[in-house]
Formats: sequence, C-alpha cells, structure tokens
Amino acid sequence: MKIVPAILTENPQDLNRMLAQAETFTDFVQIDFMDGSFVPSKSVTQKDLAEIKMRIGWEAHLMVSNPTHYLSSLNREGLERVLFHWEADPHPESVVSAIRDQGLAVGLAINPDTELSQFEALVPKIDSVLFLSVHPGFYGSTFVEEVLEKIKEFRSHFPSVVVGIDGGISLDNIQRLKSLEMDYACVGSRIFRHDDPRKSYEEFVRALG
Repeated sequence: MKIVPAILTENPQDLNRMLAQAETFTDFVQIDFMDGSFVPSKSVTQKDLAEIKMRIGWEAHLMVSNPTHYLSSLNREGLERVLFHWEADPHPESVVSAIRDQGLAVGLAINPDTELSQFEALVPKIDSVLFLSVHPGFYGSTFVEEVLEKIKEFRSHFPSVVVGIDGGISLDNIQRLKSLEMDYACVGSRIFRHDDPRKSYEEFVRALG
C-alpha cells in the first residue's frame, strides 16, 4: 500500500510550495481540481498548473461537473492518470473514452453515498477506483466509516482492480485500511498542514510497516 500526498488548494503560490515540498519525499502526488459546482469549494485551475514544471509523477482528481472540459488544458508533464467522479457526468463511458484518447490511465472516483451496483458495469473499462471516505470538497473532513464495507464488497467482486481511498486518512486508521488490501491511500491535510510535511509523510510510511 502506497501513500499518495494529495494537494488541495485555491492559492497558486501554495500549489508551488506544496509541490516543492512533495518533491523532497515522494515521486507521485494527486492534485485536486474543484469547480465550485460539483463540490462547493473551488481550487487551483488548469491554468495555474500550466506554467509549473512537474518533476514528479501525478494524477488529476477532477471534482468537477464537466470533466471532459478539463482534459485538453491539463498540464501533461508527468501526468499519469485522470480520475473523474461517477456522479459528475451522466455519460461516464464518454469520459472514459476521452481520457483514453489522451493516452492516460482512467480512474473512477466514488462518493461515500454511491452504491457499488450503480457503477460496477463500468469497472471493466477503467484502471482504478478511488473511494472517497469523506464528502468531497474540503481538507480535514470527517471520515465515513461505512465506506470500508463498500471497499470490502468491491474487492470481493474485482480483486485485480487498483483501489485507492481518499479522505480522513490518519495514523489512527491507516493499519485498518492496509488490512483491506488497498493499493494506495491519499493523504492531504495531515501531510501538508503538518509543521514538517516530509516528517509526516514518513510517519505514515513507517506506520504501514
């Protein structure tokens, strides 16, 4: 199980700072994009990222209402995977095709209230599923325990699909998450709001054993 630092900010200067910090302790991050429509908050935009030289790999987590509109303007340097929300577009197959056309891996993000039966038919067409264990849009939201049962159910149906979890991850629950045989966990505020982000990241890694 890998720890993926998650960057969520509306300030371009903070984006630069957080990326510079991340480069000192990891080779891969998640960057969150929020439009103020699909989720109530807004974040940095594709334009804010366009001028940044990416020195590490990354994935784009699109918490937006029109995910295909973001694809052509994303900074492609180091970009490996694009995640969009099942709940964000009435034609998810079209979003999958648009991401594939960009030569990128496809990830499906799932809100806490969405049931497996709603999206399971799409799973064979994608590369990974990211389960949100908070209601999306803010750093530091409350962990939704019920998501863990959904992940267990998903794993029983799709044992070979890459599975991640995002939201409310802490040193107190990281071992429980590891026991579910997930591939990665996204950690945001508990890394980047720590006095020493590198130290916090390393504590998470050590906690995994």
